[in-house]
Amino acid sequence: MDNLRDLLVHSLQDMYSAETQALRAMPLMAEATQNAALRRAMEQHMKETERQVQRLEQVAQAMGVQAQGEECAAMKGLIEEATKFMEEDATPEVADAGLIAMSQKMEHYEIACYGSAIAWCRQLGEMECAQMLEETLLEEKATDMKLTQLAENRVNEQAAG
Repeated sequence: MDNLRDLLVHSLQDMYSAETQALRAMPLMAEATQNAALRRAMEQHMKETERQVQRLEQVAQAMGVQAQGEECAAMKGLIEEATKFMEEDATPEVADAGLIAMSQKMEHYEIACYGSAIAWCRQLGEMECAQMLEETLLEEKATDMKLTQLAENRVNEQAAG
C-alpha cells in the first residue's frame, strides 16, 4: 500500500469479507435465540446486511476495484467466538444475553471500519462513496442501539433470573 486510496481499497475488501462472513453466521445466531423480539431484530439485520453487501459492491465498482480480495480475520475470529459461545451449556435467557453481546462485538467492529472508510473517502474526494458508506454506518449504529435496548429492557433482566 502506497497511499490512502490503497488503504481504502484494502479496507473496503476487508469490510466486504466481514459483511459476507457475518451474513453466513446470522441465521445460526438468530436460530439460537429464544427471545422473539431478539430473533426479529436479528432477522431484520440480516436483510439490511444483504443490502450493505450490495452497497459495498457499488462502492467498489464506483472506485473501479473488486469488492473481494481480503479476508477479514477479525470477523472470522468474532464468528468463531460466537460459535463457541452457542455451544456453551447456558440457560436460554443467558444464551440470549450472550448472543446480544456477540452480535454487538460484530457491530462495533463494523462501525469502526465504516467510520474510517468514510473519512478516507471524504479525504480522497469520493463523496458518493462516502455517502453510501454513511448509510450503512447509520444502519449499523441503529442495530447496535436496538440490541442495547433489547438487552437493557428485557433480556438482561431475564438472564439475571
